[in-house]
Amino acid sequence: MGRGGPQHRHRPAGHERQPGGRRARPAGRPKGGDRAVTHRARWTSRKHPRERPTPPAAAPGADSPDAAEPTVRVTDLTVVSTTGGHPLLDAGSLTVRPGHVVALTGPSGAGKTTLLRAVCGALPPGTERAGGEVEVLGRPVLRLAERELRALRRHHVAYVGQDPGSRLNPRMRVRSLLRETAVRPEPDTVERLLTEVRLPVDEGLADRRPGALSGGQQRRVALARALAREPVVLLLDEPTAGLHPALRDEVGDLLRHLATEHRLAIALSCHDADLVSRLADEVVELRPAARPSSTVAPCAPGTALARRPAPSADAPTEATVPSVAPATTTPTTPAAPTPALLTVRDLGAVVGPRRARRTVLRGVGLALPAGGSIGIVGVSGSGKTTLARAVVGLHKPTAGTVALRGTPLAASVHGRSRDQRRRMQLVPQDPLGALNPSVTAGAAIARPLRLHHRTGGAEARARVAELLEQVALPADFADRYPHELSGGQRQRVSIARALAARPDVLVCDEVTSALDGETATAIMDLLVALRERHGLALALISHDLRLIGDRTDTVLVLDAGRAVEAGPTERVFRAPEHAVTQALLAGRLPAAGSASVA
Repeated sequence: MGRGGPQHRHRPAGHERQPGGRRARPAGRPKGGDRAVTHRARWTSRKHPRERPTPPAAAPGADSPDAAEPTVRVTDLTVVSTTGGHPLLDAGSLTVRPGHVVALTGPSGAGKTTLLRAVCGALPPGTERAGGEVEVLGRPVLRLAERELRALRRHHVAYVGQDPGSRLNPRMRVRSLLRETAVRPEPDTVERLLTEVRLPVDEGLADRRPGALSGGQQRRVALARALAREPVVLLLDEPTAGLHPALRDEVGDLLRHLATEHRLAIALSCHDADLVSRLADEVVELRPAARPSSTVAPCAPGTALARRPAPSADAPTEATVPSVAPATTTPTTPAAPTPALLTVRDLGAVVGPRRARRTVLRGVGLALPAGGSIGIVGVSGSGKTTLARAVVGLHKPTAGTVALRGTPLAASVHGRSRDQRRRMQLVPQDPLGALNPSVTAGAAIARPLRLHHRTGGAEARARVAELLEQVALPADFADRYPHELSGGQRQRVSIARALAARPDVLVCDEVTSALDGETATAIMDLLVALRERHGLALALISHDLRLIGDRTDTVLVLDAGRAVEAGPTERVFRAPEHAVTQALLAGRLPAAGSASVA
């Protein structure tokens, strides 16, 4: 016979259960579940915080940091691409001891980033070790099992890449990002870390998401995350790129303090010769594979670099008034007023969700004629990048207008015609996030040729090779993917892609921050030549005031989202009127009364 009706097999209500009839729940079994689970505390116990790993001890009787056993030792490391077989690093060597700062220098593409990534056992995708060894705390990093490698990176090694903004979870707030990696859960942990990396603690920055931060602020948040782990080895790829000179010096002082007082072993890549000469105990100069790979020059903090010419005592620095005439070419200044190619009037913008919006631009305006150039300067977080993105249509403004040749443009790039998009191109501050990782450099450059100029086939390949040559890259780099390029090489590919569209206006956001001095000069010479030959209008965002002084006709100074001073570059730099401009030219941070925005 069938069952007489549905059988309800639910658990009896609480008042119907028999007293004393329940068995004790097995340890580790959650209420209402059947699987045993392991509960891991999110924070280390306050009573028993994780002890800081002890660096290798110095030999008995040694009283100098130089006598300590190396924390990091890299010997004749060669890394090649698995696709083309070309070397990214050729016989590179590095030794870092506790309490020492070692700086990696050399031209873009010499292998600085590859060497730093090898130390933490994270070679770029599509590459492999062809020779040499890497040891950290006596362990062969590139031979460790995955579990051992993860434990080493979790507890002993911290790495901050060249494009840290692309590594921050865009949905997490700064407070959560710092708590995620902190090993000491004191109530003031977040505030202490923000203060340590010179970020404000009383302006709500801890409650912002990465998208509401400037590039320099993102870089310092990434550094704070690394410091929160209290590592033994700290690896930094261009840690001061995109920072105001005063902040750059403060971050340099912080790194020196961490090495001296906490005996951290610090290795960093840097193109700033002045910072390297003051900060580094030793300098390792890497060279591309075609030349001898590396030379080492000992250098005491505060002294000139050995075996290499140091900046002369009378050379201009960021703390002096920049020159206003380039060595090779003079910006063309119209004798009579000319119609503006790009006009921005009363631009305003906000960031953040609706309930927590912050105003980041307030009534900003500028006018840029064909063949002209304007420099946009200000401290990190003053609104420079937001202005650039709003002008090209990637950040929708809340007020104001943007006009090209007198024609008002839609607020969003999606509302602009293809030709309007072609005429205005942006070279962003973060080239890694701007390049498709699954597309080669040649394909990325060829895309605007195909979309805007109907160029394909052999003609497109020839044009790609020409553009790569213009930005000082070999033609065979067209077959490389972004992960096979250094930060500076990715920056140059991004420039070549923008130039492929043949724009009328080129907006460059920290376009030389990841380049060595020689390459940066070559890139700027190229842009100046395009201005003179084809009437290209250039908007240049940079913390390098010497670059702004040499390569621009006019300058716009931003502070807290407002334009505080504007005019001919020579006049503004020689006789600044606003206190913010005076502080920038003196290499100081503006007074505390001016709040910074993204």
